[in-house]
Amino acid sequence: MNLIPTPLFRNISREELTEIQALQCMRQRSYTKGEVIFHSGDLIHEMGIALSGNIHIATVDLWGGKTILQNISAGQSFAETYALCHEPLMVDVTCADDAEVLLIDTNTLLREENQKTIWYVKLYRNLLLISLQKNLALSNRIFCTTSKTVRGRLLSYFSFQSVRAGSAQFTIPFDRQQMADYLNLDRSALSKELGKMRKEGLIEFHKNHFILKQTFPAATQDISASSSYSKSTQN
Repeated sequence: MNLIPTPLFRNISREELTEIQALQCMRQRSYTKGEVIFHSGDLIHEMGIALSGNIHIATVDLWGGKTILQNISAGQSFAETYALCHEPLMVDVTCADDAEVLLIDTNTLLREENQKTIWYVKLYRNLLLISLQKNLALSNRIFCTTSKTVRGRLLSYFSFQSVRAGSAQFTIPFDRQQMADYLNLDRSALSKELGKMRKEGLIEFHKNHFILKQTFPAATQDISASSSYSKSTQN
């Protein structure tokens, strides 16, 4: 089993990882684009780590309206809170691309007899940090969807992505429909506003790659503060 660097196993030695693998609590599975890993309402005992591809955490209302809450990329984990708390999922976990996923049985991993091991404490600390970072990611999304206008949401989102990338150029993990779902916008309204912003010389883009031609001081300052706090929690 080939494991890529992931926050869940931060500071866990190769020998400790071998001990964890010996518990036979991990299995690797391949998924195709559009395949659902976990459905809303499921009771699960496994958390996942994306080994490749992108995975979307989303809600779908009774009328079919979809809201993307988070994009999970390679190395990131998902569904750990539901697996640990044994609560029904309130979200769908769906592959945005063909993906390889590592599924970990948390019941086996965190059973009582493992509490005496050194890696157990490290794992719990890592899970806590992951949970805090997920909360920050959701807070950032709320920040990006606070504005009542399409342009306001786009400016907030682009500013955040620019600060995160440390550059005026960045690539986002969404196509147009997914971007609209993430920002709670109508796709046609989003595409129309992007066209206006390009015509006004504010941005340039090709597919999901964007270049900010002008900066937006107010939004960038607020998001920079949020980004700095997020980085401080990872140290």
